[in-house]
Amino acid sequence: MSYQLPFSVPKTTYDEAMQILTSTKRFGIQPMLESVEDMLAELGRPEAGYDCVQIAGTNGKTSTARYTAQILMAQGMRCALYTSPELVSFTERMEVQGHPVSGDDFGLGVRAAQMAGERVNQRRQQQGQRPYDITEFDVLTVAALTVYALAGVDVAVLECGMGGRWDATSAACSIKAVAVTGIGLDHMRILGDTLEKIAGEKAAIIRRGRACVLGVGTATPDSVEDVFLEQCRKEDVVPTLVRPERLDDALGQLHPGVPREHPELAHYRYIIQQHPGRLGDALLLKLTRPDGAAVELAALKPAYQAANISCAVALAEAYLGHALSERSLYDAAVSCPTPGRFDVLVPNPLVIIDACHNPQSVQTFLGSLSQMAPRVEQRPKLLCAVLADKDVQGIVRLLTPEFPAVSVTQTSSDRALSADELAGIFRAEGAHVDGVYHTVDAAVKALHDTSFVGCGSITLAGELAGLLRRHFATPDHPERGM
Repeated sequence: MSYQLPFSVPKTTYDEAMQILTSTKRFGIQPMLESVEDMLAELGRPEAGYDCVQIAGTNGKTSTARYTAQILMAQGMRCALYTSPELVSFTERMEVQGHPVSGDDFGLGVRAAQMAGERVNQRRQQQGQRPYDITEFDVLTVAALTVYALAGVDVAVLECGMGGRWDATSAACSIKAVAVTGIGLDHMRILGDTLEKIAGEKAAIIRRGRACVLGVGTATPDSVEDVFLEQCRKEDVVPTLVRPERLDDALGQLHPGVPREHPELAHYRYIIQQHPGRLGDALLLKLTRPDGAAVELAALKPAYQAANISCAVALAEAYLGHALSERSLYDAAVSCPTPGRFDVLVPNPLVIIDACHNPQSVQTFLGSLSQMAPRVEQRPKLLCAVLADKDVQGIVRLLTPEFPAVSVTQTSSDRALSADELAGIFRAEGAHVDGVYHTVDAAVKALHDTSFVGCGSITLAGELAGLLRRHFATPDHPERGM
């Protein structure tokens, strides 16, 4: 039976929906699920009509989610994808069959979620209870789950926004399989100040009755892996592990060390057969399943995506309960877009953006850059912007020796570090800073005939994409009317 909204929702434009979301920003981040669960109940549990697959992790979760959705679509399933943040438009956070939802569908979902929240809070007040502080991510998640039900999807791939235990996506009642890609020090004020505490928050998505895949970044250090294995034991879940055949293939791994062997657990093992030697070259990998059967896969992506592709295959097969054909996996991997991940915006002069925004993801990005352009003096210059609540010093320290020159800017985010302050940090690390721009638009105008790499924050990648794709399109990124 198709899903229908339980109450009338007025037509709402994209701009009106954005005004609704703006009004929720004052509530910040609230570590609770009750508000989202009650809103979904008010809407008649829209997500009960389809399955959900959930992915957590500090880095790699967006790419893993995209590859998982692409694989499931290749099996003929009508698939939705929920990711964050967006690069240009909020509609990018909600996809159905590989395309962002329309502005009208986005507006309908947001208005339905807002109305559900108002009805829930009105009832709570009548009962003498304190109304919920309903956050932006609460509204977006309820909106997405509602839009997917109205679109009649078979399965939705949900990327956790932050953590796992209290993430709004965890309120979905139909989660059948989960994966954790890896652990890094991020959102420490909310998730905890150690890797083990953060792992505990993400491990909470592992629950009885759900298939579970643990990615490369959960393997080390041992104390982090122990958190996940203990949660599996507690919930009577037998996890599947994704591991590289060789340590030098673990470019997506967050921490040094040698993963322990767990012969009692099923493994997907991958080996990189060909590293991309330059932009446009193919990544070739072989993935061996727990039963010993191997498939060969390819992607026009940097080598670090091997870990994410392998995790996605393991997750899709764990959810479906059977192995998939090599042909369908190959086609899905090679055709999957990964916006903002080593993303060529302009071919000449070359402009690349990457959404790396913490030391771990910066290190991964630089590993790919050094493979494709080993000589620092021949690389493009760097354009960097960083959010003030990130590990700015750690990001700058990694980036400084890897580029011949640096320009800095600041994004429109209210969390942006000022360009002047960022320039000072780069100079203190010994960088040659030859440009300081107080808006991304000013930086783009100044660098219009210059080859550069833009990275340091997701918001920088998004603003650059929005500005440059109005004038350029690449085979991977048609302008789609923007």
